[in-house]
Amino acid sequence: MFQDISLSNLLTLYENKKHTLIDVRSPKEFNEATIPGSINIPVFNNEERAEVGTIYKQVGVEAAKERGLEIFSRKLPAFIAAFKKFETPVTVFCWRGGMRSKTAATMLDLADIRVNRLTGGIRSYRQWVVHELENQQFKPKLFVLNGYTGSGKTAILRRLSQNGYPAIDLEQMAGHRGSIFGQIGLEPSNQKKFDALLLHEIRRYQQEPFVFIEGESKRIGKVYLPPVLNEKKENSLQIFLKLPIEERVQIILEDYQPWNYPQRFEEAFQLIKKRIHTPVAKKIETDLENRDFASAVRLLLEYYYDPKYEYSSRQYPDQQKIIIEAANTEDAFYKIIQIIKKNILH
Repeated sequence: MFQDISLSNLLTLYENKKHTLIDVRSPKEFNEATIPGSINIPVFNNEERAEVGTIYKQVGVEAAKERGLEIFSRKLPAFIAAFKKFETPVTVFCWRGGMRSKTAATMLDLADIRVNRLTGGIRSYRQWVVHELENQQFKPKLFVLNGYTGSGKTAILRRLSQNGYPAIDLEQMAGHRGSIFGQIGLEPSNQKKFDALLLHEIRRYQQEPFVFIEGESKRIGKVYLPPVLNEKKENSLQIFLKLPIEERVQIILEDYQPWNYPQRFEEAFQLIKKRIHTPVAKKIETDLENRDFASAVRLLLEYYYDPKYEYSSRQYPDQQKIIIEAANTEDAFYKIIQIIKKNILH
C-alpha cells in the first residue's frame, strides 16, 4: 500500500536530492504553478479534466468517478511505464491530495511500484510558500544591479550565475522584463508560480554570504515581490551601470527582437505615448511603423526611460551607491567582480 508523506518530510528528502516529485494534475494546472523541479505525468489531459469536471457538476460524483476511471484505464500501461524509469523514491501529488493522486498511487502500488502521496497536495505547499515568504528573513547580503534601461543588467546577472556567483533572476521567474514592453515574446508567470520559484531560490542561497539581484520595482509584470525581500533590496548596496547609449540600444534590440513582434510593440507603445512630448511620440510611432527599431529605441531611452531612471535613482543616498562606467557588458562584468572582491574582503 502506498504511504502518505507530510510536506515537511518531503521537503527534507527532496532538498537532499533523494526524491522525485510527480505532479499528476493536468498540463494546464502544472504550467500555472507546481513545486519547482517536479515532473508532470498527468492522470488526465486538459480536455479530459474538463470533461470529468463537467460530469461532476451536471450529473454527480459517482458518474464523474466512473468516467474518470474509464479514461485513466486506457492510458494506464503508458502511465506505469513512465514511473518505471525513475531510480529514486517517488512522491505523487495533485491539488488537495485527493482522487487523482490516490488513484495514481493505488494503481502504481498494484504494479509493484512503491510511491508516496503528498498529504494535502500542492494546496498545502502553496500555504507553506505564502507563510515562508511573509515571515522568512533572507540572510545573505544583497548586491543590487541597477542602472539605465538597456545596461545589460539581466545578461550580466546570468553571466555571474554561470561563473559560480549566487544570483537570483527575478525577471526570468516572472516571465517579464520589467518594462511596458517586457511581456512581449515571454510567457508571464502568475503569483503562485513566481512565489514558488522565488522561495526555492531563497532557500537555495540562504547560507551564502551574498547574492546578486537586479534592481526591479516591487511589481514585475503580473507579480509582486514579497515585502520583506523588497525592503531588503531597497536598503542594500546599489551597483549602478552606465553604458554608452549606442551599446544600450543594441542590447535592447538583441534582447527584445522587436522585428519578430512589430504589432505588439506598436500596441504597447500606445500605453505610454501620452507621457512623451508629442513631436517625439509621433517620431517613435513612425519609426515603429517603418520598422526602424533602432531609432525608436533610442528615442524611448532618451525621452522616457532615462528621465524615469534619473528620478528614481535619487532615492538612494550616495553612500548606498557605486557607479560603474563601462564600454560594454564585458567591461561591466569584470568591474563588478572587482567591486565585489573589495566589498567581501573588507
